[in-house]
Amino acid sequence: MRRRKFITLLGGAAAWPLTARAQQTDNVRRIGVLMGWEEDDPDAKVWLSGFVQGLAELGWTDGRNARIDVRWASDNAARMRIFAKELVDLKPDVILSTNTPETAVFQRETRTIPIVFVIVGDPVGSGCVSGLARPDGNITGFGIQEPSMAGKWLEVLTEIAPGLKRAAFMFNPDTAPFIGYLPVFEAAARSLKVAPIAAPVHNDAEIETVIGSLGGEPGGGFVGAPDSFMVVHRALITSLAARSNVPAIYPYKFFPKDGGLASYGADFFDEFRRSASYVDRILRGAKVSELPVQYPTKLDLVVNLRAAKAIGLTIPESFLARADQVIE
Repeated sequence: MRRRKFITLLGGAAAWPLTARAQQTDNVRRIGVLMGWEEDDPDAKVWLSGFVQGLAELGWTDGRNARIDVRWASDNAARMRIFAKELVDLKPDVILSTNTPETAVFQRETRTIPIVFVIVGDPVGSGCVSGLARPDGNITGFGIQEPSMAGKWLEVLTEIAPGLKRAAFMFNPDTAPFIGYLPVFEAAARSLKVAPIAAPVHNDAEIETVIGSLGGEPGGGFVGAPDSFMVVHRALITSLAARSNVPAIYPYKFFPKDGGLASYGADFFDEFRRSASYVDRILRGAKVSELPVQYPTKLDLVVNLRAAKAIGLTIPESFLARADQVIE
């Protein structure tokens, strides 16, 4: 079992020595964090630093007036349960939960400790909250994409690959049920004259089967869901898509950075930074019911020209002009 990590604002400083901790006063507030990625994921470390930076800007510094206990669960369900219970047993003042499955585990562990989630794809559909405007339990936070984005992703994919005839929506139902996304995706596909395919995947072999079948004949493509499982397996997914000549669009910009074709979605660093504002308000006495669920305020369109060229696509200049970032 991994030991807790004490994260500092600059991300490189060591934990405070025992003598320094002994000098802390009783008003130090405890914050639990459960990260849904591997501990050695460099992107995830940057996202976490956004949260720590946001807290520091609001007056909360780890090792001084706050103590941040971090666990890394990846997409391992057993590890999620173990670390969620461990964090709840520490009796923190507030918990930051990342992704949908981690938040669902916390929901079973505690109904009293305030929980702020971040990077949850469908907060209502997944049962994290009953409503967006006024959460009625102990959970609120920052959803990563509204379900309407499922149609927008497919629309953008058809712009990039105008020969698209079949499109899959790929997700892991164990980590993200996406109750609200699939109907939107299917409706958009019908209006775009594209055959929709629901493509649940649970492991590497199923990912390979789905992408291989899409590449078996011309006109196949897929939308990668905003799912922690997809993020953890992004290297495999993007490499298989390139090898099978299958155009795909993803919800996060680190997919095209890692070789994927394109993405349209929120910036994780910014979302983690924003989540610090709710943790701050709870530490200062706000109730969860006073904090409505929020969605991203800015979405970035990113395209990888090298990936496009590798599968024989020419991206229209009009599309490139709209992109926030073009990887050449």
